[in-house]
Amino acid sequence: MTTNQDRLVVATKDVSFKEYDLEGPVQPEIKWLPLNFQREMGQGVYMIRAEPGAKFISHIHRFFEDFLILEGDLVDDDGTIYGPGDFVSYKPGSEHYSWTETGCLIMVFEWKPA
Repeated sequence: MTTNQDRLVVATKDVSFKEYDLEGPVQPEIKWLPLNFQREMGQGVYMIRAEPGAKFISHIHRFFEDFLILEGDLVDDDGTIYGPGDFVSYKPGSEHYSWTETGCLIMVFEWKPA
């Protein structure tokens, strides 16, 4: 990771992902990489890497949550299957859970409208 006053650069392929605990307890089959994320505000950008069979805990979105599937698959609680290149946006107050059959890499954007 390199930074200067105007730019943050993260070589994501060379950085270790951390234990994932955004929905409460640590989920060992899921890892995350905070890129530009302010945990105390619940906003920003991060990546998620989930192992095959991983299941995300049901959660309610405080703000908008947008994500882009980079690799693998993600199955939402209504049975919708997302794959590489699929972009999904959840509105504030929405609730869901999801899982992955093959494992996945996801870029997540959590944000509050101005």
